[in-house]
Amino acid sequence: MQFDPTVIVIVLVSVLVSMTVHEAVHAFTSNALGDDTAKQEGRLTFNPIAHIDPVMTVALPVFLAAIGAPIFGAAKPVPFNPERLKWGDFGAATVAIAGPLSNLLMASIAAGLLLILDGALAQTVLLWFIVVNVGFFVFNMIPFPPLDGSRFLYAVAPEPVRVIMRSIENLGVMAIFLFITVFYLFLTQPFIYIVSGIIDFLTGVKLQ
Repeated sequence: MQFDPTVIVIVLVSVLVSMTVHEAVHAFTSNALGDDTAKQEGRLTFNPIAHIDPVMTVALPVFLAAIGAPIFGAAKPVPFNPERLKWGDFGAATVAIAGPLSNLLMASIAAGLLLILDGALAQTVLLWFIVVNVGFFVFNMIPFPPLDGSRFLYAVAPEPVRVIMRSIENLGVMAIFLFITVFYLFLTQPFIYIVSGIIDFLTGVKLQ
């Protein structure tokens, strides 16, 4: 895909829609499993203002799109209390993976529309929407705290692994910097390969 200034607007709108749905699905899933923390915090909504983080949700994905880098980002985490959820650790894992799965579902729906809608603008919008959502799906499923995939790993991991994961989570902001370092040193190429493979599977469009 060739970059042009129009892509900034398309990516920004795609990110706002995708991350809003992602976080709202976390909130609705948590509420359905018995924890109303997200509801009490005003997160049980599809209003993007309740979910977006100006840097991680808007600036970072747009910057990555502008330089042609893999697109990922994050919104304000939806608060939930694992102690109040049905199914214990598996309830927490369900809440966590519901968000990324919503991105995969949106990408799949857009891929279906890509097959039936004509016009260069429609094709460009849909393709970038797919790129954004697949990127968010793959990125958030990485099993590294505090990403969503870590909750699934935590539910099935033995106690020694859980101890390590809790230690990483306790690092707070440092855990984010640690992950970004690990990501760019070791995971960028696998990330691009997996994202491209999923997009190719959904659309038949090869990005590499």
